[in-house]
Amino acid sequence: MRFPLSLTATMVGYLGRKKIMGAKRYPLVLMLEPLHACNLTCTGCGRIREYSDTIKEKLTVAECLASVDEAGAPIVSICGGEPMIYPEIGALTRGILRRHKHVILCTNGMFIRKRLDQFRPTTRFMFNVHLDGMRKTHDIAVEREGVFDAAIDGIIAAKAAGFRVATNTTIYKDTNLDEIDELFAYLSRLGVDGFLMAPAYGYAAVCETNPTGAAEIFMTRDQIRAKFTEANARFAKYKLMSSPIYLEFLSGKRELSCTSWGNPTRNVKGWKGPCYLITDAHHASFRDLMENTVWENYGPGKDPRCEHCMMHCGFEPTAALGTDAQLGDSLKMLMWQMS
Repeated sequence: MRFPLSLTATMVGYLGRKKIMGAKRYPLVLMLEPLHACNLTCTGCGRIREYSDTIKEKLTVAECLASVDEAGAPIVSICGGEPMIYPEIGALTRGILRRHKHVILCTNGMFIRKRLDQFRPTTRFMFNVHLDGMRKTHDIAVEREGVFDAAIDGIIAAKAAGFRVATNTTIYKDTNLDEIDELFAYLSRLGVDGFLMAPAYGYAAVCETNPTGAAEIFMTRDQIRAKFTEANARFAKYKLMSSPIYLEFLSGKRELSCTSWGNPTRNVKGWKGPCYLITDAHHASFRDLMENTVWENYGPGKDPRCEHCMMHCGFEPTAALGTDAQLGDSLKMLMWQMS
């Protein structure tokens, strides 16, 4: 199976309960950012730029867990910043798991071996290591030598200890797909459990601080579709964790609406609205985010900032929720999960 049975059962039960209740908007994945500090300055990252004034601030474990309870999402993605430098990352993870949630810890991988003893293997926990290419390419992207080797060492240590590990790869305008093929083949030999890939999106926090550089690395919607038409065909042989519905959307085979409320973001300033990439407000509560955001005003064709966005945080929930379902989608998703 592509995902553990426990995750599938949790999601099916959660979606079923929400539909019985008649809920219209509800989260699938909570994007929890306990801090924005990071040991790297990745070229395509907007967090260290957008939140430079609060870069030293952290949520407490109690605040994080209260946010998990408030949202009620079955999956919590711990991100940042670099969450592995959060002093109480072990305690935070254990607290979320005690709430019977599934945890995805998104990391650059440099501190996995050092802090591995703070975690315990379970099907409800997974490390998600960001890798944008082989050694030279990845180290250029993160602007520091040795990061690729440290991340690989962390992956090897985690797999040896019995943890589930996935990787996340951002596809840029100049990404060499031959190199990504080489990367996925190499990671497969290391026993990595699956691969996520998504297009680079030039959102304001990056573009406004580096407009020339952004134009060089980010893609338009048409460029994304051309790139992913080739990528989807080439990488079907690997255990991709991006859903087939989302991948069809990326390659232009279908359209999806944006359901960014499916992946709400909580950080040191509050509940980020309207989405993971665009900030028009920081709400004091999850309820305020959901009820006082005019969701209909956002998305391609509605807000110019959304025009070229095809990010998973906005469109993967659409596939999971069946918002834009087509005949045969349920069978397609089932076969994908069972493969």
